[in-house]
Amino acid sequence: MYRLLLISLLLPAALSAQGWISLFNGKDLGGWRASETKYTWIVTEGAIKAQGKGRSHLFYAGAVGGAIFKNFELRVDVKTEPESNGGIYFHTEYQDTGFPERGFEVQVNNTYKDKRKTGSLYGVQDVLEAPAKDGKWFKQSILVQGNQVTIKIDGKTVTTWTQPADWQGLNKRGPGLIYFPDRKLAGGTFALQGHDQHSVVYYKNIKVRMLP
Repeated sequence: MYRLLLISLLLPAALSAQGWISLFNGKDLGGWRASETKYTWIVTEGAIKAQGKGRSHLFYAGAVGGAIFKNFELRVDVKTEPESNGGIYFHTEYQDTGFPERGFEVQVNNTYKDKRKTGSLYGVQDVLEAPAKDGKWFKQSILVQGNQVTIKIDGKTVTTWTQPADWQGLNKRGPGLIYFPDRKLAGGTFALQGHDQHSVVYYKNIKVRMLP
């Protein structure tokens, strides 16, 4: 009896020390929902592949956290083919068409023509020199706690940003300023980006750790 009690007391601590939950089973797209060009997405060799068939976003819609994440650390292994563009959205929500208007995009782009490179908090705080290479797996980490975002590539911090108290969701895109009132730290799901008809990007080992 004493041994069982001891195990029951230690188990929560062990789980909290680990804390990582997989969002992708490595076999199919169960728990994920695609928008627009749905055939952009396939699973191959244990990875989700955005196979360059057209713009589409793959939203997490599974049971973990009720698909609502506010404070968390997300880790994803990513690989790009040359001149490919992709991204990982957080604090977003499903929409049928277009680029997600809610939440933020963390850029995946090593050699594509867009000046915003891998690890950018897109349009908010940008990385202008790619910290990763095409054809090689790299680990992209997104940490959100309170009003702060930290982005790491292979364990190295490339972006840190603190949302100002008076933040209105302003995002600079193109020659002008466009207001995205829902581009703020307010909780939501994750989404992977299939950017265009030519960009091929792989995502695997998608894991999240909930934070208080």
